[in-house]
Amino acid sequence: MDIRLPMAAATVDERRAVDRILGPPTTGWEGGERRRVDGHVATGGHAARARRHLLLPVLHALQDDIGGISDGALGYVCERLTIPPAEAYGVATFYGLLSVSEVSPTVIHLCDDIVCRTSGAKELFTALADAIGPEGSSDGTRTWHRSNCLGQCDAAPAAFVQEAGVGRRVVVRADLDRLAAGPIDGRDPAYAAIGDAVLTARFGAPDPADLDAYRAVGGYRGLRRALEVGPDAVIAIVEAAGLRGRGGAAFPTGRKWRAVADEEATERYVVCNADESEPGTFKDRMLMERDPFSVVEGLTIAGHATGATKGFIYVRGEYPDAEDRLRAAIAAAEAAGYLGDDVLGSGFPFRIEVRRGAGAYICGEETALFESIEGRRGEPRAKPPYPTTVGLFGRPTAVNNVETLAAAVAIVAEVPGAADTKLFCVSGDVDAAGVVEAPFGVTVRELLTVAGSSHPPQAVLFGGAAGRFLAPAEWDVPLGYGPPSPPMGSGAVVAFGPGVDMDDIVQRIAEFFRDESCGQCVPCREGTVRQDETLRRLVAGADERGLLDEIAQVMRDASICGLGQTAAEAVSSAIALGLVGGAR
Repeated sequence: MDIRLPMAAATVDERRAVDRILGPPTTGWEGGERRRVDGHVATGGHAARARRHLLLPVLHALQDDIGGISDGALGYVCERLTIPPAEAYGVATFYGLLSVSEVSPTVIHLCDDIVCRTSGAKELFTALADAIGPEGSSDGTRTWHRSNCLGQCDAAPAAFVQEAGVGRRVVVRADLDRLAAGPIDGRDPAYAAIGDAVLTARFGAPDPADLDAYRAVGGYRGLRRALEVGPDAVIAIVEAAGLRGRGGAAFPTGRKWRAVADEEATERYVVCNADESEPGTFKDRMLMERDPFSVVEGLTIAGHATGATKGFIYVRGEYPDAEDRLRAAIAAAEAAGYLGDDVLGSGFPFRIEVRRGAGAYICGEETALFESIEGRRGEPRAKPPYPTTVGLFGRPTAVNNVETLAAAVAIVAEVPGAADTKLFCVSGDVDAAGVVEAPFGVTVRELLTVAGSSHPPQAVLFGGAAGRFLAPAEWDVPLGYGPPSPPMGSGAVVAFGPGVDMDDIVQRIAEFFRDESCGQCVPCREGTVRQDETLRRLVAGADERGLLDEIAQVMRDASICGLGQTAAEAVSSAIALGLVGGAR
């Protein structure tokens, strides 16, 4: 598409969907009634461009209401926001949950990742092909696609269903009947604790959206203390506790908050990265669904500590239940005075806005997340400058993931053991997949014992697809930050039983990174493709280990972000352990 608007016109329903987000147009310059003066005076350009950050919510509205984004609808969006069609098209085609090529009443995204494909997904692919047709085809009402991990590994196989004009739903332990029947709760959330439960202490609450119930068990005690002691003291408390980021990077949280607080800018932001997309990982989803107020309270404490008055929660698009719980918690917090122009009468103004992702693993990278919120393709930025200096909308920004914020709440509230506990996701060939809360120093073998298994696994992947396969001796190494522990990553533990085809699993991991690379930098864009191709030759019997090592080194050294830098870790470790055919 070029800079000219499409010739097709938006339908009445498409315009209504866009106007639901942007409000009705007021001039001919933005798609409204053309007034006589519009032929002589251009108005609203700067104001429209200032709303560029609403592009993704508008595209979501079209996908939700209509089932896709037609040329006419995209043209109307471009008129309303003064965005060149080529740019809007580039954004719309970047995300997996948006479609510009088809409009379908129902779109089924069936997980094809490392846990679901060993739990019945392959058989379901065959059943869907028989019922609807090959992948991507339609029977007139339904279209289906294979999907990367949906974060439902505790109840695999899983599917994510988009129904135009109806809503979005997750189907767990999926089969054809469940996919056709509408919402069926087939999940019995599993969680356990080794030692005292801190982050999972409220997981059993009958109504996680009940503010009174949250307060009755200590909720908002952390925020009250934060307001009493002041921002500097809060940061000092978090620093003294040694809290590190729980999303994978493990950066010291207090140091990040202090860096933002020390910036001279008068406008700052705090962002909750809830775009949990690492295969095998679902702990953040559980926190948002089972304890949403802890996320809201944690982001409010972060805003107070850093001097920010606005927070964003960027929640994964495939997590509709988590998004609903967060929105309900924010509304309840606002009504009770925990958010707003004067939080608890302290003079501290703070508000939170929820933004929905659209199916892009790369948006878990903090600067790609900023780009997505700002209405662009989710491509990482070069660093420096770092987000603490130039972040969201060019302002100093602190980004923390869901678990980090929940841990910060417990630390500030002086809950015993809050700084020494971690959430792990255990899934795969185990008896009870779910979240296990455990103190640092726990071992992988202990986590597997809690989940239960009738037989020892042949392989264990630790840290998700960006992690690595562990040798059996490493199953007994105490887990923590730094040697001798393997890199913590997201805390995912995926067990593969004796009957699993490990050639297939390792190839699927290589495919995942090939598909999810944003394509911005050559080392990752080309490296992930070459890794996938070369690994297939290795599995077929060719000795390609040397070439795979070279590809891995280039991606680690030269990729712009963590996706490319870790894309070879699981593959390299599998080869080193002899898990792949050509390396056995």
